[in-house]
Amino acid sequence: MAEIEVYLETSPKRVFACAYEWPGYARAGRDEASAIATLAEYEVRYKPVAAAAGLMLDAGSAAGLRVLERIPGDATTAFGAPSKMTDRDLQEPVASEKDRLLALLSSCWQAFDQVVEDSPEELVKGPRGGGRDRTKIVAHVLAAEAGYSRHLGTKLREPAPFDVAAIAAHREALTEALRDADATVRREPDSKRWPIRYAVRRLAWHVLDHAWEIEDRRP
Repeated sequence: MAEIEVYLETSPKRVFACAYEWPGYARAGRDEASAIATLAEYEVRYKPVAAAAGLMLDAGSAAGLRVLERIPGDATTAFGAPSKMTDRDLQEPVASEKDRLLALLSSCWQAFDQVVEDSPEELVKGPRGGGRDRTKIVAHVLAAEAGYSRHLGTKLREPAPFDVAAIAAHREALTEALRDADATVRREPDSKRWPIRYAVRRLAWHVLDHAWEIEDRRP
């Protein structure tokens, strides 16, 4: 087992436990203890994503998650998405680390695609009849990524759901923009650019969060 370094993004309504170096490995809870416990529970679901990138993650239990810092969240945190950067995000990674981050993001995309392929169009609704069906979730993920691209110095149009060629081109463009992202621009007072570490973590969390949602809502 290897210790996994984690930070907590906190708000009165929701707390996120996020692994610094494992994009997509982030879960939320009502408080710190439940966020850490949920992250530990989801290790078994994240392991195949890491393995597809040629990496092994093995915290073993909540005891293997080492909390290094707590960061005050914001309205986005309370709403249900991790949104805060860490000081570590402002450190420009070397080329090999960029390759590792991008390999993990690619694995998240692959996992999402496989879940979508294996799932029916109509998903189980919530207790009040809410929740998107499969195609609308796919469209939502693609639209969000197109929106995120503006923080990477480019402006992508969202591809249509299930347009394999367009989605591949979309992801390739995102990957190139991520590789070229310069963490130092975030130090500029009015910069809205995202450094690669934060951007990959935000993209990967969103992709896997909806992949796991689809899995959990299968009939």
